[in-house]
Amino acid sequence: MSGIRGFRTGDEAALAEVCLRTADAGGDATGVLADDDLWAALFVLPYVARHPEFAFVVESEGRVVGYVVAAPDTHAFEAWFRERWWPRFAGRWPDPAEVRTRQDGLIRYASARGGEAVPFADDHPAHLHIDLLPEAQGQGWGRRLIDTVLGALTAAGVPGVHLVASSANTGALAFYRRLGFTELPSPEGDQAFARTLPAP
Repeated sequence: MSGIRGFRTGDEAALAEVCLRTADAGGDATGVLADDDLWAALFVLPYVARHPEFAFVVESEGRVVGYVVAAPDTHAFEAWFRERWWPRFAGRWPDPAEVRTRQDGLIRYASARGGEAVPFADDHPAHLHIDLLPEAQGQGWGRRLIDTVLGALTAAGVPGVHLVASSANTGALAFYRRLGFTELPSPEGDQAFARTLPAP
């Protein structure tokens, strides 16, 4: 049996595995960094720690094979990330003196979060991340996950949502366009999208 359910405490390791196996522009990022755990510490675990009510998983035969996570207020989430979440990893991933590797770049990115304006969050305050293992792709689960989290955000009175994808992840870019997300002006190498949500 396969289906979508809400996040449950204990799912964290499975979410981290899905994140790792899809983190390299949609491909497997195992071994890309010196420490594989960094991906999940940035892109999925803080979301389920802060907003488990906006986290949903696809479960197939008892395994988590995909997820969507969201923060309803990006400004508040980024401040929490900077003040509460990231400091706990300062000993494990100290801010590098200079960026020499991809891991250095991600650590520098994490250290800067919450310290500068988020360009898309005023009009579309929520943001989300979605990932599916290859075995779960092409079956409609992505659309159903997006519909589920957007329904939860709408019910909470959130007026809009944005996301940022790698420009190299052509499958993801096509997916968001099919779901009615609008492209936004974006920095080189990334493509941002947004959707306005209806009043609850």
